[in-house]
Amino acid sequence: MNTELQALERNGTWSLAKLPKGKRAIGCKWLYKTKYHPDGSIERHKARLVIQGYKQKKGIDYEETFAPVAKMTTVRSVLAVAAIKGWHLYQMDVTNAFLHGELDEEIYMKLPQGYKGDGEPILCASHNPIAATFPPHTVYCLHKSLYGLKQAPRQWFSKLTSSLLAFGFHQSKADYSLFTQHTTRGYIAVLVYVDDMLITGDNPAYHSAEGSLA
Repeated sequence: MNTELQALERNGTWSLAKLPKGKRAIGCKWLYKTKYHPDGSIERHKARLVIQGYKQKKGIDYEETFAPVAKMTTVRSVLAVAAIKGWHLYQMDVTNAFLHGELDEEIYMKLPQGYKGDGEPILCASHNPIAATFPPHTVYCLHKSLYGLKQAPRQWFSKLTSSLLAFGFHQSKADYSLFTQHTTRGYIAVLVYVDDMLITGDNPAYHSAEGSLA
């Protein structure tokens, strides 16, 4: 839980603020998961802080939620072209993808129970009086998306699209999840499915350079 909070704070996900008059704060909760090694031994324990998006109200906390994902026809076409031409295929999973999306709406979230702030260890408020010393109505003012937000997938795709276009990629009109770039270094295609990307092209060294840049 401490690692998750510190990562969110380093990412600039929020800032502490006083809840403005007439605004409401949405609650949050923790999700826990245990990851295992192939032999069944425990790899690590994972905690994720998520906002209670089901309490959001359209027109207040969000506007649009739709985010395009790759069509299966496009996936098959890219795989077929890569197989015919003998291109290398790479799959990349973006860590904490939704946390990179920047919000357009003004959203406030309640502090998790026991939160002290500034990367300090999180402790149960009932056993730690310091954890309950924030001024009344102190909340998070969200600057970036958080898991659970209805618009999180859309904001992530918007952020990724603007970044790829800035790097000189072209977005397909037939499938908005397909991005291509053709330069003197070679041809590269990037197909996006939520937080997974399929990458291929005619110059493996070019792909490696682009991956390092990302």
